Amino acid sequence: MESTKYYLGLDVGGTNMVAGVVDENHQIIAKESIPTQAGRTIEEITTDMAEVSKKAVLKAGLQMEDISSWGIGMPSYVNPKTNLLVHANCFGWKNVPIYDYLKKHISLPTYIANDANCATYGEVLAGSASQYTDAIMLTLGTGVGGGIIMGKRIYSGADNMGAELGHTKLVYNGERCTCGQKGCLEAYCSSTALIRIMKEALQENKDTLIWKLCGEDENKVNGEILFEAAKQGDSLAKQIVDDYISKLAAGISTFITIFRPQVIILGGVSHMQVTCC
Repeated sequence: MESTKYYLGLDVGGTNMVAGVVDENHQIIAKESIPTQAGRTIEEITTDMAEVSKKAVLKAGLQMEDISSWGIGMPSYVNPKTNLLVHANCFGWKNVPIYDYLKKHISLPTYIANDANCATYGEVLAGSASQYTDAIMLTLGTGVGGGIIMGKRIYSGADNMGAELGHTKLVYNGERCTCGQKGCLEAYCSSTALIRIMKEALQENKDTLIWKLCGEDENKVNGEILFEAAKQGDSLAKQIVDDYISKLAAGISTFITIFRPQVIILGGVSHMQVTCC
């Protein structure tokens, strides 16, 4: 009798990294997560990537020898010609030999892809979009990622580094984005952007429920506070949320016009709570 195949997955975000073990039927067997602490060295972060992955394997009651391969989603792309991680904005990395660092810790066959592409493909393969062949997903978190599936295949351009939906222009000469450009969707629709917008608003107006909910400390503002204030009818919070949703909808409308997907998937909305108001 053939034994079950198991696979190790790792999602590395700007805030947290989450590892999981899945079986060949796409069922999650175990998960582990730790804070990313993005400002650290590549040695420290890749060590943690390996450690949280090993913990997930142990939690599943397995050994590394039971795992077929290790798949990693990161907020960047690997150049297929050089195997270098091209540009991870939230870490400040550029052209990093990521595989060399990882194989010091784990010797499994390892595959790295853009995190939003991984998320989108997962939804089409075994998730909420499994009945569709053409889909677009936006991942709303520390940044804004995007993935495009056409004919059940990932679309990422000729050099494997396209489809950066979060860095499409939304506002001409607008807010500076982490990528260096101005006016990107990410600069207005990420959780990082919402925090920036709330802090700027509080500089002008502290007569708001947002100020009370953050304990009169602007460094404690977050998306949860914003949407809770909006739920309770705070006018400033509702204004920020309305503007956020308008900009997000404008971006989505553009993607629909260009790609005509069968479905749009929003990832991270449980964290961002964009449907609460």
